[in-house]
Amino acid sequence: MSIYAIGDVQGCYPELIALLDKINFDANTDTLWFTGDLINRGPMSLEALRFVKSLGDKHPVVLGNHDLHLLALHYGIDRSNRSDTLDQILTATDKNDLIEWLRHRPLLHADNNFVMTHAGLAPMWDLNKARALAQEVELVLRGNAPIVLLSTMYGNQPDYWKDELTGVDRLRCIVNYFTRMRFCYADGRLDLSYKGDLNNKPDELIPWFDVKERANVDEKIIFGHWAALGGKADAPNVFPLDTGCVWGNCLTAMRLEDEKRFSVRCG
Repeated sequence: MSIYAIGDVQGCYPELIALLDKINFDANTDTLWFTGDLINRGPMSLEALRFVKSLGDKHPVVLGNHDLHLLALHYGIDRSNRSDTLDQILTATDKNDLIEWLRHRPLLHADNNFVMTHAGLAPMWDLNKARALAQEVELVLRGNAPIVLLSTMYGNQPDYWKDELTGVDRLRCIVNYFTRMRFCYADGRLDLSYKGDLNNKPDELIPWFDVKERANVDEKIIFGHWAALGGKADAPNVFPLDTGCVWGNCLTAMRLEDEKRFSVRCG
């Protein structure tokens, strides 16, 4: 009986099945956690989404930026990008069921002394604050008018969290910290322009998990989103699991009980 957290699948369905075979996954006793971005860029987004949905709610999935992009496309808000691989989902006979399931996934999952989000936890949020802010977004996304969120979530401003934020600015800022964050400035302000590795970053930028006096430093945080890290972060209690399967690298799972990792080659 084990819990395995799995990094960004992004439509790499055969590799997901190979990874589950490698860990001898037993649906009756084991639990899977998914860091978000189940879909897009990879060739089998529909199959990946259907499979994870079929596992049931015992296996938590947090929303990533690509998952939110799919929701926006479904509601006619955003235009497809050239690199999208979402047409099979958007034309599937079970599209509405898949979309309904996806928009009811959370931004944050916490259990077994671990916290999982897609991109991490904002440096100025403790777990209670993060949980409350995630629920604000989830309430809108799951409500009768998800378009209120989906039509206003795009953009890089505001780039710094303040409790005084209201309306669409507040929702956009929360979404960006949960699903797009990589680098911050020393005060925790987001930089969403640089997406590369640590060796070539601008001097003034800091990985979010290295911001001094981070309010959640004692939490064990599982996240995906940042393939350029290669699954490694030189910081305690930080577990990046996006190892770039969609870019021909690996799909990775971590067993929570002993933090052991398992990977399969992709491509």
